[in-house]
Amino acid sequence: MEKKATSNETQLLASTKDVSGCNEGEDCRENGLLIRNPKSALRLGEDGNKVHPSQGDKEEAAPIKNGYSGVQSSGPCNGMGGVEDAQCTAPAATTTTTTTTSTTCGAEGQQQLMELEDRETWSKKIDFLLSVIGYAVDLGNVWRFPYICYQNGGGAFLIPYTIMAIFGGIPLFYMELALGQYHRNGCISIWRKICPIFKGIGFAICIIDLYVASYYNTIMAWAFYYLVSSFTAELPWTSCTNAWNTGNCTNYFSKDNVSWTMYSISPAEEFYTRQVLQVHRSNGLDDLGGISWQLTLCLLLIFTIVYFSIWKGVKTSGKVVWVTATFPYIILFILLVRGATLPGAWRGVLYYLKPDWQKLLATEVWVDAAAQIFFSLGPGFGVLLAYASYNKFHNNCYQDALVTSTVNCLTSFVSGFVIFTVLGYMAEMRNEDVSEVAKDTGPSLLFITYAEAIANMPASTFFAIIFFLMLLTLGLDSTFAGLEGVITGVLDEFPHVWSKRRELFVLGLIIICFLGSLATLTFGGAYVVKLFEEYATGPAVLTVVFLEAVAVAWFYGITQFCNDVKEMLGFAPGWYWRICWVAISPIFLLFVTCSFLSNPPELRLFDYNYPYWTTVVGYCIGTSSVICIPIYMVYRLVVTPGTLKERILKSITPETATEIPIGDIRMNAV
Repeated sequence: MEKKATSNETQLLASTKDVSGCNEGEDCRENGLLIRNPKSALRLGEDGNKVHPSQGDKEEAAPIKNGYSGVQSSGPCNGMGGVEDAQCTAPAATTTTTTTTSTTCGAEGQQQLMELEDRETWSKKIDFLLSVIGYAVDLGNVWRFPYICYQNGGGAFLIPYTIMAIFGGIPLFYMELALGQYHRNGCISIWRKICPIFKGIGFAICIIDLYVASYYNTIMAWAFYYLVSSFTAELPWTSCTNAWNTGNCTNYFSKDNVSWTMYSISPAEEFYTRQVLQVHRSNGLDDLGGISWQLTLCLLLIFTIVYFSIWKGVKTSGKVVWVTATFPYIILFILLVRGATLPGAWRGVLYYLKPDWQKLLATEVWVDAAAQIFFSLGPGFGVLLAYASYNKFHNNCYQDALVTSTVNCLTSFVSGFVIFTVLGYMAEMRNEDVSEVAKDTGPSLLFITYAEAIANMPASTFFAIIFFLMLLTLGLDSTFAGLEGVITGVLDEFPHVWSKRRELFVLGLIIICFLGSLATLTFGGAYVVKLFEEYATGPAVLTVVFLEAVAVAWFYGITQFCNDVKEMLGFAPGWYWRICWVAISPIFLLFVTCSFLSNPPELRLFDYNYPYWTTVVGYCIGTSSVICIPIYMVYRLVVTPGTLKERILKSITPETATEIPIGDIRMNAV
């Protein structure tokens, strides 16, 4: 009689001989089957086949600690739903047996076998943590948070920011980590195990990630151009004697007495706009001009680095992030110490943190707080699902969610001191108010204002090199993550095509991203980057995560999801998490999405006001990803047999079992 399976059992249920002689109704001793047994009848599908354990198995099929039962398999394994020879097709002499039922036979069963046998895991826990931190902490933490903070009430902004983090951002962050770790699938195939009709969410996520890759890496190309230009004794954006300078160039840091007028342009601004971007050679989005070969070479080198960092999977990218995720913190500390010693630094810090309590009454402040925490933590891009899917099953993802989200928020807060100490120094040198100096937003804050401040510090070359190296490393691990979300999603969905050809698929993906970035490398490429940043990702990813939260909490079921978490961690999420997932987080997302759609931003970059038609184009770009969701829903209902009611029920019912490891055993949750 077979031993009962327990949570600490270490004996391998592996077949070491030919099991093709398993007859219908007999025990298949070499192929252990562990299936959830919530009811007395174990129905396997529409064909009416049932598992018929032997008498001995009925006596031994006692429930295990986590609610599963151990029984033997005698069901059909021909992939057709029939009995035929009922041959068990488990591979012989495997190290860890993957148990399946007749619902997962054929191609679907082979796919699950491939997922379990070939799926890699992180070499160390710290590799996963650094990868998630590197993904969440990106360029936006350095420029976006400080600007939004002082624009929305300074220190008072921290109140709505913290509230939105506790009730919106962190619960969604935790939810995605738990989903990915439990189901061990990417953003597309995971929906077979949750709610198949929402599978279009996975395709939408992949398209959004490709849009991000098409413009985000161009910003890193700008940083790389600055880095190469920094290897000189005198930084090129410190003087007005270069070929690209105009008569309005005014260097107020020079020893000569100069006056700053309303027409004055700093040498740093002219270097950025006329030498790096060359926007003066473009008339706007309707006339982008030619392609900058310098930026093209920079982007090509960046994509080459990205390819060789992720082509082998998380075991290689997990080593690269030891540099790309930790180096920025070293540089931030150095720049913080240096900024604190500059004259006028206190003026910037005071402007950064001085609370304006009246701002809390404005709806825009709460919208900005919600949007900032959401885009900072980054749920909805498929990255957290992908990274968590390579974790060990019993990894404490709850602790990981709290640690990484806290580190991310603190990094944003500290980055504000790094930026505003320098802005205070700039205000002191210009003899202006900090508000006048801090007009630049977005990348301009880094490439104009901060670059100019660095250029006029002692040892300016050294600080310029480490600063732009920091920007590169901040962007690289975010790019690793975004592309890994697509790679994992596609490889898990089509393992029979790409599982053994990862390097080739990654190469093709990199080429597609590079070609998609060509429009951002033109002389008017900065206008394209701004358009994509505001419209291609914002409302689209908010909609995706809203539907994801609804699908998990309301269709898959909050009780089932919490039971899944308990299977992994040994404890179920409390009422706080349940309420957030069921109600607060979806409302939070709906609030931000509706606020954005009801009041779309009026885009302006440098002296260029975006015409109305660009708003229409922006919404079309955003809709092109989200449209995958209703299209797949219609497709799913059309191809599913039965009446409309039967089609809907089948489409919202998980169709694939999730394998749960118990010691050295894996069993299906069906």
